[in-house]
Amino acid sequence: MTALVGAAAGGSAPGTPPEVQPVDEPVAGKKRRRWTPFLLLLPGGLWLLLFFVVPSIQLAGTSLYDRAGSLENGYSQAFALVNYLDAIQAYWPHLVRSAVYAGLATIICLVLGYPLAYAIAQKSGRWRNLLLVLVIAPFFTTFLLRTLAWKSILSDNGPLVEFLRGLPLIGDDFRLLATPAAVVCGLVYNFLPFMVLPLYANLERLDGRLLEASRDLYATPVRTFRKVTLPLSMPGIIAGTLLTFIPAAGDYINAELLGTPNQYMIGNVIDSAFLVRLDYPQAAALSFLLMATILVMVFSYVRAAGTDEVV
Repeated sequence: MTALVGAAAGGSAPGTPPEVQPVDEPVAGKKRRRWTPFLLLLPGGLWLLLFFVVPSIQLAGTSLYDRAGSLENGYSQAFALVNYLDAIQAYWPHLVRSAVYAGLATIICLVLGYPLAYAIAQKSGRWRNLLLVLVIAPFFTTFLLRTLAWKSILSDNGPLVEFLRGLPLIGDDFRLLATPAAVVCGLVYNFLPFMVLPLYANLERLDGRLLEASRDLYATPVRTFRKVTLPLSMPGIIAGTLLTFIPAAGDYINAELLGTPNQYMIGNVIDSAFLVRLDYPQAAALSFLLMATILVMVFSYVRAAGTDEVV
């Protein structure tokens, strides 16, 4: 009876721990916790500000210079939007060619990289680490050396061309080097790891119980892949295609070493405008056109894919 009266009066019954009253967090602690995420973002934000935003603003101003000037005499700011129109009229084939080559390379990388990433993530067992090292092994050498190696592989006197010429359907004048196929092959080789690694990271997290449940429901392996594995791996596919397409569209080394001027991409034109012709306004305008084209294609692709989880 006494315990009941004590409990009703706000006390606690015998044998029960006293109620712990919450302690208000100091105001300084709340402010510190509120600003912690922004402090963590500060180094990366400063880096982007100094080495991306500021150069982009400067490049935008350069693209509006009067092209009548020169590097020796200086350029005058004329807000010449006609530079963009002239760049499109003169080099739209290179923009289209860059998108086509990068798109083909991305599709081939996906076709080659998805089975490889799936095998490493789900079937490799104790060989997983070794296979991952082999995937990233090309990064141990420079981009230029890797492309020069492909120039030797695809040369007219190389073993690959000699083997293909021995086939009855291939003539003696057949060649791979200095063709669009050579440029696309170079892009595929150089950017294939950018496709495999995001796919592996996504497939490695795949819950095996979902695949087992699909088999328990008598789904065939093809149906299991189409209904379970493929939808769950879409974030990895999107991330891999973006990481492959974006640098491939702006590449110029492969077209320079494995192709001819007939296969030059927009990156080759920008490189020549900056370093050979010294036409800085047109080079800057082409750079912004390339960035705008890539952004439009990327946002359209992500929207069509129907997923927000890109990485």
